[in-house]
Amino acid sequence: MTLHLGILQTDSVLEDLQPRFGDYPSMFEQLFRAQDPTVAVTTYDVQRALPETLACDAYLITGCKLSVYDDLPWIRDLADFVGRAIADKRKILGICFGHQLIAHFFGGRVAPAQVGWAVGVQTSDLVKTPRWMEAVGKPPEQLHLVSSHKDQVERLPHGAEVFARSDFCPISGFTLGDEVLTIQGHPELSTDYSEALMGVRRELLGEQVYQAGMDSLQQQTDEKLFTRWMLAFLRDSSAVTQPSERAARG
Repeated sequence: MTLHLGILQTDSVLEDLQPRFGDYPSMFEQLFRAQDPTVAVTTYDVQRALPETLACDAYLITGCKLSVYDDLPWIRDLADFVGRAIADKRKILGICFGHQLIAHFFGGRVAPAQVGWAVGVQTSDLVKTPRWMEAVGKPPEQLHLVSSHKDQVERLPHGAEVFARSDFCPISGFTLGDEVLTIQGHPELSTDYSEALMGVRRELLGEQVYQAGMDSLQQQTDEKLFTRWMLAFLRDSSAVTQPSERAARG
């Protein structure tokens, strides 16, 4: 069955970087289709308008330079939409801002991290290996992904379970029931993009953080593996609603 994924785009790549790297929806589309060319993708610019119906099997919330606790109507409306999607048993993937949005609006807490910015390649320990990881093969002990964030999840929503952590970011990834999978890192971002973004933000980051981030880019990253995990999660047993069931629901 073809998987129809809705990209809930919360922000755009800086205009100066788009000619080289594209925008977030195209990054995610390339990421998923490299692993499964049959995946169908529809993008929604949620700062302008939310999807009118739950037309997709699953939804992915992208990263954003804003904070989930910023008092903006579109952020609250997005959280309401995600709540409806979860109630309808649609699968949700939360990436960075999306990871934090799920925590913030569903009973957890998000705040600026006392340790400051996380940039470059960040390493998390896998502290749990759910069945959707095992479906892809024996999981490694650690996960390496490009990161770019200053906020962190400080408290989990009720019923959530951490699967990835580090001393720098204790809640690096979590699941919530069978519907939600989140990650603080960015599987869609390349190390080349990370280098370019850190260059733009060098003064904001400070020289020590910038240099540490640049040094980290020599590591191998696990975006392909994590994408296979996301696909396995989306197609896990309780999986996506069949088209006939969606039609019956109207």
